[in-house]
Formats: sequence, structure tokens, C-alpha cells
Amino acid sequence: MALGLSSANGSRRPSPLRPGASFARENPVTPMDDEVHPVIHSGRVAVITGAGSGIGRAAAVELAKIGLKIAIADVNEQGLSETAAEVSKIVGEANVISVPTDVSKLDEVERLRDKVYEAWGEVGILMNNAAIAPKGTSWEGIDNWRKVFDVNLFGVLNVQHTFVPNMLHQENPSVIINTGSKQGITNPPGNPAYNATKAAVKSLTESLAHELRETPASNLTAHLLIPGWTFTGMTGASAGKEKPAGAWSAQETVLYMLDKVRQGQFYILCPDNETRREVDQLRIMWGAGDVAEGRPALSRWHKDYKALFEEYIRDGLAQLD
Repeated sequence: MALGLSSANGSRRPSPLRPGASFARENPVTPMDDEVHPVIHSGRVAVITGAGSGIGRAAAVELAKIGLKIAIADVNEQGLSETAAEVSKIVGEANVISVPTDVSKLDEVERLRDKVYEAWGEVGILMNNAAIAPKGTSWEGIDNWRKVFDVNLFGVLNVQHTFVPNMLHQENPSVIINTGSKQGITNPPGNPAYNATKAAVKSLTESLAHELRETPASNLTAHLLIPGWTFTGMTGASAGKEKPAGAWSAQETVLYMLDKVRQGQFYILCPDNETRREVDQLRIMWGAGDVAEGRPALSRWHKDYKALFEEYIRDGLAQLD
């Protein structure tokens, strides 16, 4: 199957994205209602890192509405306290554990685990969501590189290494959701440090999913959340600032995520009000074509390939309409 529109002799190739293409289909798993899903239902336990704002806070609120017990963690104690207060109004203070946690520090993650298991004895949903985005270019900002890797990559690993061994031995099914990013797949220019961490999260979550799949009698599955443009503090949201029309709210992203987890999907590729799913798919396939066809790195942003990329998108979408 051709991945792009250009070949060595300059001739055009067809778009890879056509109706019925295997990668364009939804995972054919029957959706489950909240009441019957083995994990997302009242009485189970959710642990969410990065819960002091944004997607993490929205996840805590939406899971509380379903009736789960909620354990939240964040290095931002004020934001964490605000989330705890909001969630407590929904599910009651007795069903909320709030633990200030720097996920880059293994001992703090272990403390979070111990508090959750001492209180409730299990984890049904582990949402590995904490992340930061200080800018680091390819030859500047080395301190920021260390900070972003400590949280976005080693923080995810600290949580996995601390919680997964316990979750593997639970009788009831459970899920782990790692928050990735489209920037870790298409690698747009601007912040290589952040992109590199999210590319690593994609890779390690794929490996986690495989290892869990190959583990006998495992009731634990892994999922990769890939948000679209979501209006959060990381993307410019602040008090009193109106959400751009093109962005999704954190709540919309979380509700989409929960639907896809119910369907058993691993890659949870979220659209938004500006970018439809098919455009994301074409962008991803173009990026893969850079490697397969030997184009320049990040050719989508290369002056000699920009027009060809735009034609590729137009042709790909035209075949779908």
C-alpha cells in the first residue's frame, strides 16, 4: 500500500485513506453501558494523576458522576484541592482521596499507591495523566529537557512500575490509560522536548499493551489517550478566557475517551471542532511516509513538499466524501 503521493520519479500515488481501509475502521467491539462495563461503573476505584486541572480534573468529575471512588494526585496542591472539593460534592468526601504527588519522585508515587490500597484495596482505572510542557529546542533549554522527561516519561514509568504489579493480581478487570499526544506522533515543530516525551509514552504504552496481552490470566488492559485540541491550562486556558470554537472542552475529551475504553480500543485518537478524525489519519500516514519513502524529515513543513502535502489531504478527503 502506498503511503504518500510522491515516488522516486515524481509520479503521484493514490491516497492511502479510503472507505473500508482497515486502519480507518472502529474497533468492532460491542459498546457497553456504564451499568454493565466491568471497570467503568459505580463502586470501582479510579486513580488519576495530573488531576489538579484540565483533562485530569474532568476525568475525576465524570468518573465520580458514574459513581466511582476517586483518588487524585497532582503536584499543584491548590488545583488538587479544588478538584477534590468539586468531586466530593458529587460522590461524597468518604469516596475521595487527595494526595499531593510529584510523579517524578518514586517515593511519592509509592505513597499514593499505599494510601489507595489501604483505603479501598483495588484500582479499577489508573489514568497516568500528569504532564508539563516547558520548551526545549534541539540545542537549547537542557534544564527544561530534564524537567519534561522527569515528569512526562519517568513520571509515567514511576506510576506504571508502582501500580501495575498490584493491579495484575486483582481479581476484577482493570485498565490503565496513559495520556499521550498527537505531537508524539506527527512531531510538529515548536517543542521537540515535549514531542519526544510523548513519542516515548506512545512507544512504552504499546509495549505495555503487548506485555499485558501476553501475560497469562491478566485482567489488565492498556490504552493510549491521544487528545485533540483541548482547552486546558497547557493550551492557554485561564480564568475568564473563552474557549476557542475549534477546541474541545476537557469534558468532551474525557467523555470521548470513556466511550472508546468501553469499546476496548487501544488508540484513542480524539478529534476536535477544527480537525476531523480523517484529517488526523492522513497526517499520521503522511508522517509514516517520510520514513518509508525517504522524504526529508518533517516534510509536511518543508517548503518543497507543502503543496504536495496539501494536495494529498484534499485527495484523501475527496475519496471519503
